Amino acid sequence: MFTVFLKLSENRAAAAEHMEGHRAWIAQGFERGLFLAVGSLADKSGGGIWAHNCTAEALQAFVNEDPFVINGVATPEITEMSPARVDPRLAFLKDD
Repeated sequence: MFTVFLKLSENRAAAAEHMEGHRAWIAQGFERGLFLAVGSLADKSGGGIWAHNCTAEALQAFVNEDPFVINGVATPEITEMSPARVDPRLAFLKDD
């Protein structure tokens, strides 16, 4: 399981220009079964994604395809976690 933070960069003013592509990229993440949840960070510094069902290398490659990343709107930070204990509703995460 991974947490991806997309931290807005100094080029954040270009976000609106690339928002449609970014949303399409998010939709692809869900369609591929990679993304569990996405959302904005409470402090408005960017966004966060919970991802699974992939390798770190495959996730990095996919994140590098995000128009926000390609165009310098956001910088990605990917952290991997191996769940040791989960709520029963999330048991599938232990199998990654």
